[in-house]
Amino acid sequence: MLLEFIRGNTTAAPVPFVPEITLYQADEPIALWEKTEQSGAEQPPPFWAFAWAGGQALARHVIDHPDLVSGRSVLDLATGSGLVAVAAARAGATPVTANDIDPYSLAAAEANAAANDVPVRLLEADILDTNDEYGVILAGDVFYSREMAARVLPFLRRAAGRGSLVLVGDPGRAYLPDSGLIERAAYDIPVPVSLESVPTRHTKVWHLTT
Repeated sequence: MLLEFIRGNTTAAPVPFVPEITLYQADEPIALWEKTEQSGAEQPPPFWAFAWAGGQALARHVIDHPDLVSGRSVLDLATGSGLVAVAAARAGATPVTANDIDPYSLAAAEANAAANDVPVRLLEADILDTNDEYGVILAGDVFYSREMAARVLPFLRRAAGRGSLVLVGDPGRAYLPDSGLIERAAYDIPVPVSLESVPTRHTKVWHLTT
């Protein structure tokens, strides 16, 4: 049912900065958000229906540098659309796990993995207090609120301390940490003006350390 909703309310199209990948994307966020709430239950914003700047930067970087993930287990944290998970799978990562707490997000990730003919495992859970090991953790646009950052950062630092490669894609969100980051790349990413109020976001890929 959720898969049908995703495919029926979005359009499959190439990602602006990663045209190798096709993503089910929405034209306008508010109307889609209202549709998700027609069941009567309050729903989070449809983050899964758009290619956010941090995710596009990570996806571009991973595809251009497959040695970072090839043959390694990858977690795409707070996957949203599954864009970064799909990119990792295309770059040879295995297995690839797309994680989110929003069932719509996991349905979108499933639809997008199928659209790109890559295997992605789905994990619907809050894992930020866990210590499961992954070779690589990819996190795009996760520092958008104080509350989210306060939970995500300790999780990522613990993973880095265990030896995981932790890469963060971020277009200058307010709660990006100001230490323990090594810049790997910078891109000017096309973004929906309706979401970001500008047509592009200067976005960096960071290597997060302990």
